[in-house]
Amino acid sequence: MQSKETELLTFFDFPIEQFADRSARWLLEDRENVRGLLEIFAEYLAIHLDFSKLNQINRNFIPDNLREQEADLVYSVPFLTGSEAEELLIYILIEHQSSVDTTMAFRILFYMTLIWDFQRREWESNNVPRSQRRFRPIIPIIFYTGEQRWKSPLSLSTLVDLPDVLSEFVPRFGILFFNVKETDTTELTKTDHPFGWLLTVLQKEFGSKEEIRTALVEAVKHIDTLDEEDTQQWKRAIYYLYLLILHRRPPEEHDELRTLVYQHIQDTPRKEEIGKMAQTMAEYLIEQGEKRGEKRGETRAKREVLLKLLRHQFDSVPESLTSKIASTRSLSQLDTLIDRVVTAESLDDIDWEN
Repeated sequence: MQSKETELLTFFDFPIEQFADRSARWLLEDRENVRGLLEIFAEYLAIHLDFSKLNQINRNFIPDNLREQEADLVYSVPFLTGSEAEELLIYILIEHQSSVDTTMAFRILFYMTLIWDFQRREWESNNVPRSQRRFRPIIPIIFYTGEQRWKSPLSLSTLVDLPDVLSEFVPRFGILFFNVKETDTTELTKTDHPFGWLLTVLQKEFGSKEEIRTALVEAVKHIDTLDEEDTQQWKRAIYYLYLLILHRRPPEEHDELRTLVYQHIQDTPRKEEIGKMAQTMAEYLIEQGEKRGEKRGETRAKREVLLKLLRHQFDSVPESLTSKIASTRSLSQLDTLIDRVVTAESLDDIDWEN
């Protein structure tokens, strides 16, 4: 049976370019980090919400073909006693694109309407009296971790060409926008919440070695002050730092930076926990590296077989086709192509896409 540490590493065993979305989603699946996020940049809302009853909602209202395209989370959370409404929804869209999406306002509205439509269908399935049907308010949040400056307005009006006389017919709604990279460090850490300190390290993920060292030391010092009852939150935070080091820093820095984290943990039992984490991570990475090496060797061999068959069967092989084969990584696809080449009478007989 896998340990929790190995299960976590398995979860994060994905292409390096997916780290930003996957890791942010993982952090924000913790209710305390959702609280920390709201307290940093929307305290006027956070003070009215009962985060102890925050509940993550299944995203089955999103069509299957869209579900894998977005890194997003939906929560229901009740208002504290004395508020007018009973409950609201928090929709967090995690965005880390190399280019700014100018249609973001439409994307947000689209998913909000999907959420409300799901609620409407629940009314009908449960025969809720019409007089009691009220849509729950939604707070849409864009959690942006990209490097490019976001200058595009978050308004539908900028996406519609129309005279002023028709402006009233464009939907208007608020969106909370949180730009991690451009938020001042003092703002991120004003509440001293561990989530804010993690974000200060994320800000320096591509910084100089000295910048990432300084950010790590300060973050660990503050995260390590969490009480014993917050052990799970502490562990999640330290894991995140280790994973960020692994996915964002050059390999030659990994040991040094992990050691730096270890050295600034004060509590002896926690040091032992960190030591186990580091050992599990090292063993897992060695194992995965060996597996990848084996797979790369098998993939390379099958590419060579496929090319030899092509050159044997046909007079010439176009360079474009050679390049296509060289970029094919799927072993099953290579096996399929080998079978097709054996029985093909011409290059046109071979389906290279399916």
